[in-house]
Amino acid sequence: MPRRRPATATTLPSFALYGEAAAPGMSLLHVEEIEARSSQYAWEIQAHIHQGLHQVLWLQLGEAEVILDESGTCVAGPVAVVIPPGVVHAFRFTPGAVGQVLTLSAAALAEGDAAGVGQALQTLFAQPRTLQPEAEEAAALSALLANLLAEHRQAEREAGPGDGSPVPGWLARSVVWRLARCARRQDAAARLPERPGQRALYTRWVVLLEAHYLSHWPVSRYAERLGLSEERLNRMVKAETGLTAQALLHARLAREACRRLVHVAAPVSRLAFELGFEDPAYFCRFFKRHTGHAPRAWREQAQRSGVDADARARSPQMPTKAA
Repeated sequence: MPRRRPATATTLPSFALYGEAAAPGMSLLHVEEIEARSSQYAWEIQAHIHQGLHQVLWLQLGEAEVILDESGTCVAGPVAVVIPPGVVHAFRFTPGAVGQVLTLSAAALAEGDAAGVGQALQTLFAQPRTLQPEAEEAAALSALLANLLAEHRQAEREAGPGDGSPVPGWLARSVVWRLARCARRQDAAARLPERPGQRALYTRWVVLLEAHYLSHWPVSRYAERLGLSEERLNRMVKAETGLTAQALLHARLAREACRRLVHVAAPVSRLAFELGFEDPAYFCRFFKRHTGHAPRAWREQAQRSGVDADARARSPQMPTKAA
């Protein structure tokens, strides 16, 4: 397939999922079959980007023409196409292609397991690539992604207060870990060193954020740990997410507050202290500034509407019913 130069990034659409508007700094873990979306577009996905979102396309059966930035290639299943944030990509599938598309933010995968997933994310998404695992590994990946799809669908059907299934996250981490192992082997065979680069730095930032956001570290401390200036850290984070480092820290803290208000039966004042706030009144002001609701009102509204805390936390306006 000849190399083609896609349109410049400023003219390319930016999506969360193809055809759906992106929300800066959003936390997302989503999986669907290739057919679910591609068949609506005559099996052709036009060039676009995802800001702050990582994507793995697993083609189990069938063929596809793939554009990654300026490089084009033809692939046949089983193969994984790895798409880091900000990489221009497009696909043309043979009709009936079978496989899954996994879309996730580093934050969604790192939450609750910062130490275990950071290196795998860094290795796998260091560069756009295609990976062709051996037969045994391909079978394991197909089974993992099929289970992930089933668990994701079940979690969407059953989502509500008190139910935030960790299983999709566990399975997604397993997929990333296995593919990172394939990437290391492929790089070793080609004698290619792992490239640190901005994407690896961004992953390190997310892992640090998950480990220390409850301690209310200032941005300067994160920058120091990463060996960056505050200005460079902010430029990097904004390029990936559209938000400053401080805004992303606040968004993560607000999201955790949303979850605890629904899932932890404790007074707001106690939750404020657990979230690192010395003054519950300041926590209430912080929460209302980021969500538009007072903590107690948010808790009552979430419990009445039966909407999952994670889903509601992605939207600053907190809809009263599930979309």
